Amino acid sequence: MSRKLFGTDGVRGTANSHPMTAEMALKLGAAAYRFFRRDGAASGHRVVIGKDTRLSGYMLENALTAGLCSTGMNVLLLGPVPTPAVGFLTRSMRADLGVMISASHNPHQDNGIKFFGPDGFKLSDEAEEEIEALLEAEPELAPGQIGRARRIEDGRGRYQEYAKTTFPALRLDGLKVVIDCANGAAYRAAPEVLWELGAEVIPVGVSPNGTNINDRCGSTYTQTAAEAVVAHGAHVGICLDGDADRVMILDEHGQVADGDQIMALLATRWAHDGRLKGNTLVATVMSNLGLERHLAANGLHLERTPVGDRYVVEAMRRGGWNLGGEQSGHIVMTDYATTGDGLIAYLQFLAEMARTDREASELTRQFRTVPQMLKNVRYGEGARPLEAPAVIAAISGAEARMNGRGLLLIRKSGTEPLVRVMAECEDEAMLAEVVGDIVQAVQAAV
Repeated sequence: MSRKLFGTDGVRGTANSHPMTAEMALKLGAAAYRFFRRDGAASGHRVVIGKDTRLSGYMLENALTAGLCSTGMNVLLLGPVPTPAVGFLTRSMRADLGVMISASHNPHQDNGIKFFGPDGFKLSDEAEEEIEALLEAEPELAPGQIGRARRIEDGRGRYQEYAKTTFPALRLDGLKVVIDCANGAAYRAAPEVLWELGAEVIPVGVSPNGTNINDRCGSTYTQTAAEAVVAHGAHVGICLDGDADRVMILDEHGQVADGDQIMALLATRWAHDGRLKGNTLVATVMSNLGLERHLAANGLHLERTPVGDRYVVEAMRRGGWNLGGEQSGHIVMTDYATTGDGLIAYLQFLAEMARTDREASELTRQFRTVPQMLKNVRYGEGARPLEAPAVIAAISGAEARMNGRGLLLIRKSGTEPLVRVMAECEDEAMLAEVVGDIVQAVQAAV
């Protein structure tokens, strides 16, 4: 079956426009319940729902709750919590289903819905396709068995206490930390965890108003945090995205380290300690060739997957590996979490700072990156730029020109109407020309 709603990370789009309408959220709630219900159980089904700080979260939360309650499901509302908290609490609270309402790093106009199974992991492509199919059927209402909805006041606190248990028996006393929460889901959890572990905390992006999530802050706009690091003389900066499942680390000079550098640090440390299962790190095709070379030099293997943290997790579970992630900052540690977790990832990094007494700039430069360029081209509804003959010809010409001297990856984003053009090559002049030619062809096609 062709997927019409679900992308690489749930259903996502402009709020109050198809598919992110209240009506669709209600239908999704009812369809998800039908997919997850336990055979033979007459009652006791429960779902936990979390959200980020977008204004549209109220609308979608209420609609999802109505759809779920109409089928007899009891709903536990967590309020604003990070996406990984939903995965953790779904399993911890023995829920049949977890739902996170968030569009992650997207602007506030967008929103999304992602589902977690009772094991706390995101759904597979096959499960999402089944839910899509159930949308076409009439909902199975439960007269006389309408579910209840109630707010859970301690959900965030439960998650914070768990996150702290993943931090070794160290303290962060004397460490000055800038934490940028993107005015998103972790605006309370992330600074509180750092303060409780002893750090001096300089918060940024902790005043959400419903429309300022990811606005000139967070992991996709690190300039604000970098300025704060320099201005306050901080030892390190941390930038989360809107739902706190990804993280970027800034050194004491405000220089940014992406997910590849963080994964390189953790992989080599865990391998040294005998903790890296199968001596393998799982990352996507977007990860830099420098990471692969660094791992190989240390006797470690890099397993690549398609783009999307869900595919990273699926590969990790198949192979029995426990560390993976994406260049964009999703760091997945299945010893601790079922999905990318920005808080737990930054705690692992800070633990290494505390253990080694080394500056952030030393730890965030694990390998020399191969020059890489990524350009995004936005397209309108119904456009199919990658099918245009001129674009196909431009890509073929670029591949022939590079001729094994680099990497070329052109794909449609699974979360936004964008064509992503990425290339990697030691020859920076060729890199710029190749990306420029393809971008120009795509722009002409849209």
